[in-house]
Amino acid sequence: MKRCRRDSLSAIWGGLFAVTIFFLLVSASAHGEGQPLLTHHMRDVVSNDEAAWVGRLPETQTLRLNIALPLRDEAELDTLLAELYDPQSPFYRRFLSVDEFTAQFGPSQEDYNAVIEFAEANGLTVTGTAPNRMIVDVAGPVADIERAFHVTMGVYQHPTEDRTFYAPDREPTTDLPFPLWHITGLDNFSIPRPASLTRDSNARGGTTGSGPGGYFIGSDMRAAYYGSGALTGAGQSVGLVEFAGYNTNDVTTYFNAVNQLLTVQIVGVSTDGSSLTCTGGCDDTEQALDIEEAISMAPGLTEVLVYVSDASDVSIFNRMATDKIAKSLSCSWGWSPADPISDDPIFKEFAAQGQTLFVASGDSGSYGRRSRYVYPADDAYVTSVGGTDLTTNGPGGSWKSETAWRDSGGGISPNLIPIPSYQKTPGVITAANKGSTVYRNCPDVAAEANTDNYICYDGTCAGGWGGTSFAAPRWAGYLALVNQQAAGLGPVGFINPAIYAIGLGSSYGANFHDITSGSNGTYSAVKGYDLVTGWGSPNGMGLINALAP
Repeated sequence: MKRCRRDSLSAIWGGLFAVTIFFLLVSASAHGEGQPLLTHHMRDVVSNDEAAWVGRLPETQTLRLNIALPLRDEAELDTLLAELYDPQSPFYRRFLSVDEFTAQFGPSQEDYNAVIEFAEANGLTVTGTAPNRMIVDVAGPVADIERAFHVTMGVYQHPTEDRTFYAPDREPTTDLPFPLWHITGLDNFSIPRPASLTRDSNARGGTTGSGPGGYFIGSDMRAAYYGSGALTGAGQSVGLVEFAGYNTNDVTTYFNAVNQLLTVQIVGVSTDGSSLTCTGGCDDTEQALDIEEAISMAPGLTEVLVYVSDASDVSIFNRMATDKIAKSLSCSWGWSPADPISDDPIFKEFAAQGQTLFVASGDSGSYGRRSRYVYPADDAYVTSVGGTDLTTNGPGGSWKSETAWRDSGGGISPNLIPIPSYQKTPGVITAANKGSTVYRNCPDVAAEANTDNYICYDGTCAGGWGGTSFAAPRWAGYLALVNQQAAGLGPVGFINPAIYAIGLGSSYGANFHDITSGSNGTYSAVKGYDLVTGWGSPNGMGLINALAP
């Protein structure tokens, strides 16, 4: 009897063990080990259970993704970038074409074809490809996405916002024989929003503004930061990053309201089929002011290219790189990426091709460790733009004085991005500015951002607007003037290495307005570089001649 009982228990436990092994094998087959990606995708709030589980994302829901492949020979690209921006190098500013970049550093055609075949074999529809072979755009139902990348897509309660978000329950893997770089679109935890846009309806216009009510208008910035010279941005294009469409009528209304002629062509570029128009409940405040400010600084531009996607930053950035039409780019939006290095391959392509991306540093004052929506302002391959409070010598007059704007975003990278080489030079980080010698410091430069600006948007016009959303496109327009002067030799490219050298040189005061008063909370404006205004605002032809002799 006892032996019979032991045999029965053995049979039961053996059966349970077999069932357990079966389900483990099924689970392993469902999620697979596969090839891990080179960047991470898991949100901390998911991995540490801070975000409450709501349920599974419906299997039939369609998601749009951007599958990114890694660069080839990135170490060699880094070496080339150092030479491209070294005035002593024979390769100084000998920038690459898109074809040259792709041939030297883009993924191989064989690998690119393999990713396309992988996507289609897993039921995903390829909706777009890229000339540099870095991105494959796909769309498909959640069920196929889960199978392709060995994840379960869940819905979670957002820990800081009154909404839910979807995200994978683990790091994605693939059955490809080589690793991918990143997959954009697997979560909507962080929705891009204007990084720095605010209005004080009670704010009074500055007494030196030439707009209605004494508010500043874009042409005041041109007069203060450039002057009355002949440079207009002729032959140049400016590219704008936007996450919603725009209304051209708002721009024409603005230039009519300030009695100025609008001759610049505004060209919308939908990077993934997103709508270029802004109607109904759409708010085009950010989009309209970006266009208005860039054109006001460089009124002779050939065109302003407005790159639009309602969801994907990588879709916009990669299209800017592969178009390579605009050498001066501006982004006044911020978000919190799953991995802060995920866009770096494209940003490096910008630098290799002679393109500069200006990014608004934010309008919430000094950065804290948990600051959100700072990126991409703290990326090492962009020019981060802080805010100031400007005074001019009368309406439409020259620069008179400038202090740090109290809400100017700035500080030590919340994403813990390593300090770039151009900030390691002795004299940049000091005891006075309280910068980090380990992590990226922001901003690099600054411009007027106080709530004393006049714009037109959403079918109306008003003053009292401010934010570094204004400062970034102003710098983009200013760089168009620089590139116009440099036209015979080509664009000046990523300006950070040059401006840090200028800041430490004997001609600093002739090239920048050094802002030494004001604070954004933790940090104060000091002599030289600081974490509120960077090196300061542009000093007319001085900086233009320094960047484009």
